[in-house]
This record gives sequence, C-alpha cells and structure tokens, in this order.
Amino acid sequence: MLLGHEVTVLDNFFTGSKTTVSHWVGHPNFEMVRHDVVEPFMIECDQIYHLACPASPPHYQFNAVKTIKTSFMGTLNMLGLAKRTKARFLISSTSEVYGDPEVHPQNEEYWGHVNPIGPRACYDEGKRVAETLTYGFQRQDGVDVRVARIFNTYGPRMNPYDGRVVSNFIVQALKGEDMTVYGDGKQTRSFQYVHDLIDGLICLMNSDESRPVNIGNGDEFTIGEFAELVREIVEKVQDEDGVKRTRRVNIVHKPMPTDDPQMRRPDTTRAKESLGWQPRWTVRMGLEEMVRYYKAKMAEGSL
Repeated sequence: MLLGHEVTVLDNFFTGSKTTVSHWVGHPNFEMVRHDVVEPFMIECDQIYHLACPASPPHYQFNAVKTIKTSFMGTLNMLGLAKRTKARFLISSTSEVYGDPEVHPQNEEYWGHVNPIGPRACYDEGKRVAETLTYGFQRQDGVDVRVARIFNTYGPRMNPYDGRVVSNFIVQALKGEDMTVYGDGKQTRSFQYVHDLIDGLICLMNSDESRPVNIGNGDEFTIGEFAELVREIVEKVQDEDGVKRTRRVNIVHKPMPTDDPQMRRPDTTRAKESLGWQPRWTVRMGLEEMVRYYKAKMAEGSL
C-alpha cells in the first residue's frame, strides 16, 4: 500500500490475530477478508503472496492434518487463481525444507535431510510438496512463480505465546521468569528481523529470479548465546526505563524436542547476487525493537 498498490488480505485467524493488521483498517487501498485458502477464492489480481500456514511447532503439531491441507490445498487453490488471472505467484516456503541439515550453511541446491513421518513432518513435508506443486504449475501451465525459503524471523506484533524461541525468551525475561532452553543450547539458529524479510519478499516478487531463494540473516547464534543476548537486552531496556528487578532471570534447560534441527544458517549468495538484497538490521537492533514493543504491551495489560 505504501507503494500505491491495492491490497486484499485473506486470513482464517487460525493462528493469526486481527490486531496485526488493525492499523491498516480504513485505508482506502486495504481490504481484509476472513477466508481459509483450503477453499477456492475468486478475485482479480496481479500478484499473489501465498503466506498461509501455521509456522509455530506447537500450532502445526496441534493440528497436523490442517497444516498439511493448508500447505497442499491452499497452495493448489492459490496457484489456480494465479493461473486464471495470470498473476505472478510467490510462495513462502521455509528453511525447514532442509530438515536437520548435513550441509552448512544451507544453499538452495541442498535437497535436505527431513524425517517424513516425525512430529514436524506435517510442516516440513507440507512445504516441500507445496514447492513441488508450484514448479509443477510453472512447467505445465506457464504460471510465473517465485519461491522464498524463509529462515527464522521475528519482530513486533509476533504472537507472544506461539511457542517460538524469540517470543518465548523475551516474554519470560520481561516477566522475570526462568528462560527455557531445550537441549544443551549448542544447537544454532540465524534470526532475521521482519523488516528485512518483507524487503526480501518484495525484491523477489519484482525480480526475474524463479529459482528458490533463501531469505534470512547469516548471523548465527547457539541458542544458549541467543538466550544470554535476549536477557542482556531486556535488562538494558528495563534499566533505561527505571524498572527494578528483584533478581536476574536464570537460563534453565529442558529435554530437546524430537527432530529439532541442530544447526541452521542460510547461504544468501543467491539473494545478494540475483536480488541485490541483504539484511540491514542486526539481531541486536531488531531485538531491542521487539523488547520495547512487548514491554509496552505488558504495561497496557495486553501481554
């Protein structure tokens, strides 16, 4: 909308909330429609950003069949819409297609190491088949497609209780609760701020790159290191605002979930060379923004 486009958003609010887009309500170029993409939707459009699917492990494991249906049927319906309207189609795939990788960092040529029947398979394999379907429509019907493999992303308006590591750590630290690390904390992740992700998706949509593209931040942390960084930033924000702490929160360890990847870092060479895109936000910068947002929500009683 800031670029002058008319935007129609479809959401069934299975995991999302209207508050994430409430600031756009009333804008003349914005329309919000409650709809589940597992059912067809008719509209005239030029570009389709297919972002629908639960991405938090507690959510997608809670309803595995729904997750698979969204990845397959939702993608099928949106590709059908793209075929009819001749719209360019972008699917939000995921770094989870690489599974527990044996190659590090992961580039787009890596086929992955995924457990097809484990508790995470509904999401991992759902996204893999969605990519297959996307390229099937490209080859068979000439649909103009883009595939974004998104790595761990965080930012304000993220559901604080969706079970993801960034929101978990921040909420626990702000509330003075022990921060929970699963396993020994040596597993690694790379985190990108939401502004960088959005810039990357727009760059990809408007590029000529039809191959899969990793969208992520190459700065890699062990989960133990990341927990310490979040604790440090929360304490910094609290000190600046004059918040008195009764104690320093502890970092505690619990058993590792099944099939949790041991390392994850994107090779973003293709994004840099083909899109001219690279992250602009450091992890520290993004975390400070998110901590302040959650702290404000806590002060008003909505967190």
